[in-house]
Amino acid sequence: MPENSVSADLQTGSDKMVEWTDFERDTIKDIFSRIEYDVVGPAALARCLVVYPWTQRYFSGFGNLYNAAAIKGNPMVSKHGTTIMHGLDRAVKNLDDIENTYTELSVLHSEKLHVDPDNFKLLADCLTIVVAAQLGKEFTGEVQAAFQKFLAVVVSSLGRQYH
Repeated sequence: MPENSVSADLQTGSDKMVEWTDFERDTIKDIFSRIEYDVVGPAALARCLVVYPWTQRYFSGFGNLYNAAAIKGNPMVSKHGTTIMHGLDRAVKNLDDIENTYTELSVLHSEKLHVDPDNFKLLADCLTIVVAAQLGKEFTGEVQAAFQKFLAVVVSSLGRQYH
């Protein structure tokens, strides 16, 4: 399968099953085995809320989100960031069926929470930055490609209900 066809399929909402190479599978599992969910998740969500302040509207019940320090120190942001990481762990354990794994979360975020699906991509970008910082020089271009492919499949699956 040519490299660009995966992203094209994801952007068009294709129902084709994603094909993972052994390197991609091993890399994704390795990343998630090495990162601390209660550090990475809160840092990624906090970064998203700071860099893209309009995303804060979905977290109005989280209290003080007035500035970067308040966001980073907010226990509800921290808890939800960790929850996000455990949600991603479900995808890692179900690489061949991420779409169905996330059906309920897709419905929740689209129909009940009314989250703009573009925000999933913003959070994925912030997560990539945080993971890259944690892994340092081990986060090579090949590792990043596998990680971002994984996140693109997750984002597409979460946004599926919107199509």
